Amino acid sequence: MAAPKTQGAATQGEEDGDGNRGGTGGVSYEDSKDCILEPLSLPESPGGTTSLEGSPSVPCIFCEEHFLIDEQDKLLKHMIIEHKTVIADVKLVADFQRYISYWRKRFAEQPITDFCSVIRINSTAPFEEQDNYFLLCDVLPEDRILREELQKQRLKEILEQQQQERNDNNFQGSCMFCNEEFLGNRSVLLNHMAREHTFNIGLPDNIVNCNEFLCTLQKKLDNLQCLYCEKTFRDKNTLKDHMRKKQHRRINPKNREYDRFYVINYLELGKSWEEVQLEDDRELLDHQEDDWSDWEGRPLSAVCLFCEKQAETIENLRVHMEDAHEFDLLKIKSELGLNFYQQVKLVNFIRRQIHQCRCYGCHEKFKSKADLRTHMEEAKHTSLLPERQTWDQPQYYFPTYENDTLLCTLSDSESDLTAQEQNGNIAIISEDTSKLHALKQSSILNQLRLHESLKN
Repeated sequence: MAAPKTQGAATQGEEDGDGNRGGTGGVSYEDSKDCILEPLSLPESPGGTTSLEGSPSVPCIFCEEHFLIDEQDKLLKHMIIEHKTVIADVKLVADFQRYISYWRKRFAEQPITDFCSVIRINSTAPFEEQDNYFLLCDVLPEDRILREELQKQRLKEILEQQQQERNDNNFQGSCMFCNEEFLGNRSVLLNHMAREHTFNIGLPDNIVNCNEFLCTLQKKLDNLQCLYCEKTFRDKNTLKDHMRKKQHRRINPKNREYDRFYVINYLELGKSWEEVQLEDDRELLDHQEDDWSDWEGRPLSAVCLFCEKQAETIENLRVHMEDAHEFDLLKIKSELGLNFYQQVKLVNFIRRQIHQCRCYGCHEKFKSKADLRTHMEEAKHTSLLPERQTWDQPQYYFPTYENDTLLCTLSDSESDLTAQEQNGNIAIISEDTSKLHALKQSSILNQLRLHESLKN
């Protein structure tokens, strides 16, 4: 099929260069060679096109020239230079191959001027120097419907793929941080990395093409690249220390490379997950009410240090631990004179040891938590705490489990101050700076200044 004629009067939708809609007025042949097109968007489902050298390719709408899928910008540039045709908002086309195939067939049936707006450039020049460009965009109802149908078809394929992955129990993969192998459903691996390594890429049910996603992340780690700040490091140990200390065990939410792995990015045409969530937040704000009297909070449940028992109150949990495991947290606090922060460290220490299936009384390691629990109860090791310097370490300020409700229910009573004084660890409380004039008169710093002046 011959390329569209570019000389002559403009037809329907024509606008001249003085008020052109597509912004192509005054573009010379040499300038158009260096034009910068829109951001690339790789198609999700190739299929059904001719191939060059074994790679999927896309034909030009007007001629037999073919371009590789990942060279989409070259095809668009070719159409601008050789056929003077511009496709608007390419990034909103869900399936570029099907889109091109559809219009290739339609332009073979009818002239291009029946569909495209015509933009005349150099309109003030002599007639022989004037030129026409053709704009294919969703202003045309047929093009709009096509884009919407391609979006629906892609969403259907994504949801089918997601459902297949959710039901697949033959998944096999290894953890990116500890290299532990996992078989079964993909959620087992994703939940392991979230729970054991605080690396959370989202709920398994919100992710699609999980294998490709994990391979992409693993490749970045193999290239010694941080997943969050995307800096490159000289060796693996330096990278691991960086991600741990900087709390960079997460992906960069601004990296659009990851968008294709989340179902939310396929829900609405041309909208990213950020825009969809922003709309949801606005809707909540529009319907926000000041009356919260009907709000019913769900009671928090604290989990036993040694088993899976949960209790809605700390009193019930303490009774359980004392009766079932002979572990009296209040008694230990009183005997050792523990303040609030020392209790936190002790709880986190015990959580860590139990999680690692290691008895903190004799340091013996077991294959399962059930075996460990049986040993500790039989040997009466639940109340056999190690020396204070073993667990009273800064590393145990950090919770073993992020949602450990027990930490929020530890006692912080006035009696803790006595325990602090007995242990020589007196807490320092800052003075109220809201009334500076009164503070200057009553501050303890005045006594220190007076003492120093007397000494001099």
